[in-house]
Amino acid sequence: MSDSSNSGPKRGDYAREKGEVVLRPHEFDGIQEYDQKLPNWWLFTFYGAVVFTVIYWTVYYHTNLLKTDHQIVQEAISIVEKARQEDLVKALASIDDSKLVNVWAADPSIVAAGQATFTTNCTACHGADLSATMEVAGTKAPLPGLPLNDHQWKYGGKPMDLFKLINAGTPPESPGHNGAKMQAWGQTLSPKQIAELTAFIIAKVPDDFKAYAAGTTN
Repeated sequence: MSDSSNSGPKRGDYAREKGEVVLRPHEFDGIQEYDQKLPNWWLFTFYGAVVFTVIYWTVYYHTNLLKTDHQIVQEAISIVEKARQEDLVKALASIDDSKLVNVWAADPSIVAAGQATFTTNCTACHGADLSATMEVAGTKAPLPGLPLNDHQWKYGGKPMDLFKLINAGTPPESPGHNGAKMQAWGQTLSPKQIAELTAFIIAKVPDDFKAYAAGTTN
């Protein structure tokens, strides 16, 4: 007498009813596949994801209803740049040649802050001692930047000329120093940091700016 329970799962292409287990006829290297009907919640989730993807792709790439990643980044950059420009306008309205010399460069805490900024960002080109050189095997090797302690100011010798040069970088019409141009540090540093940096340089070479101490030189 045969036992029908030993006949195993029925064979077929796909399961068509909930709870049905079908042994598919496909076999490879002794491996067989079972098939069961997927639960409706899984199917609805899958089909919903497919529909959402098609709709989102259509809206994103073929309409102007959603902003692209490029547009989002550009808007963020514009906001940052606008804030920088507003800060710069405020800074320029509150400082002048006399204040940079008599107030900013005369305050040890401001000069110290400017020195920290200089050490981090400027020594690679202008040298720790502002000579635009570095000690190599007992000799002075030139660095890419201009010296700041030789009493020569290529782009203007007023305190505000120095501030604006640091902020905007080497003028575009200038070939630079041996072909090297200084970057616009206003893209990286705040107006306050640039003013502190300017004050530090003034404090290191005070004789070059003593004519502005009285606040009468234009």
